[in-house]
Parts: sequence; structure tokens; C-alpha cells
Amino acid sequence: MRYTGPKVRLSRRAGVPLTKKAVRYFEQRPYPPGEHGRKTNRRQAGDYGVRLMEKQRLRWYYDLSERQLRRTFDQARRLEGRAGAELVTLLECRLASLVLRAGLAPSIYAARQFIAHGHITVDGRKVDIPSYLVRPGQVVGVRERSRKMVPFVEAAEGVHADERVAPYLSVDLPNLTFTLVSRPERAQIPVEFDEQLVVEHYSR
Repeated sequence: MRYTGPKVRLSRRAGVPLTKKAVRYFEQRPYPPGEHGRKTNRRQAGDYGVRLMEKQRLRWYYDLSERQLRRTFDQARRLEGRAGAELVTLLECRLASLVLRAGLAPSIYAARQFIAHGHITVDGRKVDIPSYLVRPGQVVGVRERSRKMVPFVEAAEGVHADERVAPYLSVDLPNLTFTLVSRPERAQIPVEFDEQLVVEHYSR
């Protein structure tokens, strides 16, 4: 089941800001939420707890259910590369992840909503599945009739864009389109997680 509660609270629980909006709040309260949050020592967690939390952080970052993450891990394990790196690459190739990375949405949650509501196209065809895996060469854009909506007007102005464009994307924000030019490599993906701990969690 996916988390639908307050995202700042979830960021404090994870120990890292999971959205851009959460960064400021997390800096003010960098400890877990709740009555005993200030007294919690994250370093005291055992091996299982450390691996579990890393898995949860990755799941929350990409806004996945446990079932979705496990299915993606099983898929990554069947590929030729390292399971952890392949896992992150597959997660990054999801349509929702790329819509966020390209600057068309302010958060992964907004990206999922835009896609589910039919505002996003792939190669000119509407795709309403956030988990859709984009292939290199495919062009993603915003439907013509959706482009006057405030979130997309802001996106065209670069409000949601990162300072640096991901090297595996070719982004044209004024026209609200981007192309996945190559399959992302782990070193190119700006996700600061230890995916090997996730592999160890699922392999136990």
C-alpha cells in the first residue's frame, strides 16, 4: 500500500527530504516525528532495521507500494547487471520518475497525478499508467489541451526544473516535452541511497 499522508512527516521518518518542499521543513526538524522523535538515535538500529529503512526510503522516494518495489526488484535480478543498480535504473525509467526529473512536475506525487489524469503523452499517445517504462528514443510531452493549466505553465517557465538536466534526458521545457536519449546509468541518477542494502534485505 502506498503512503498517502503528510510528505514532510514521511521525510523526517526517512531521515532525508523526499520532496523539494520538504527540504526547508526537514532542516528545521531533522529528527523523526512524534513525541520521542528528538530522543531517537537512528544509528542504534540493527542490521535488519538498517536494511529495512533503506528499502523503505527508496520505496517512499519513488512513491511505490511494497508489491511494486518487490516486483521491480525481481525484474532487476533477472537482468545482466548488478541487481541494485538495475533496480534503481528501472525505477528511474518509470514515466512518473522521468516526468519529475524533466521538470514537468514539482514532486513524484504530482507526476503520478498528472499521468493518471491523462495529461501526459508518450510518442503522441496518452499514457495514464505512472509505472509505464519509457524506452530510449521515446518522446514524452503534455497534451495540447492541458498546457494552459497552471502547473504546466509554471513547468514551461522552469519553476520545477532542477539546476542540472539529467544527462540521459533531452528536455524542451518551453514546449513541455522531453526525450529519454539513453538508458540511465546508476552513476547518473541523483538518488543518494545504498541500493545494495535493499538487495540484501530482499535476499535475506
